Amino acid sequence: MAPLVAPAADPVAGRNKAQVCAACHGAGGNSADPAVPSLAGQPAQFIATQLIMFREGNRKDPRMSPAAVNMTNTDINDLAAYFSAQPLAPSARITTPAKVTAGRRLSEQYHCVSCHGPALMGQQHIPRLAGQQFEYLRTQLRGFKAGTRFDMDGNMTSAVQALSDTDVAILADYLAGMK
Repeated sequence: MAPLVAPAADPVAGRNKAQVCAACHGAGGNSADPAVPSLAGQPAQFIATQLIMFREGNRKDPRMSPAAVNMTNTDINDLAAYFSAQPLAPSARITTPAKVTAGRRLSEQYHCVSCHGPALMGQQHIPRLAGQQFEYLRTQLRGFKAGTRFDMDGNMTSAVQALSDTDVAILADYLAGMK
């Protein structure tokens, strides 16, 4: 008996399926809404993992939970393949040099680069932070700190505990302004 082989993800099918996603996440996954994440250029494994978490109810959001509930694994993999291959639009956020210095220091001090990669571009199931929407980043960091944001392994919740609200804002500003 031949082993079962999962079909490869289809980014073309993902593009067709992603048309409904554009209403919130923008064309090609480049969000114009500061509270909604850009999906363009995110690691495919990260996108797929998050969609599964929304589908299974582990991660909750009033817009994403209903959108993901009926997605099949094929849908999820196709969407992940599509969005991960899209170029991230350059960030429009302008961060002051002082905040860049402070944000870089915080990202190193709290070991963001250890998991998210040296350029904070994400890897495997860990998201790209560089160039992400400011308000989205700030909200997620606050949620991890408060323990209200789903955290599969507890690493983010632990990592952000020592951050003050000012630190969270500086870090989010630095990350959002990265080109």
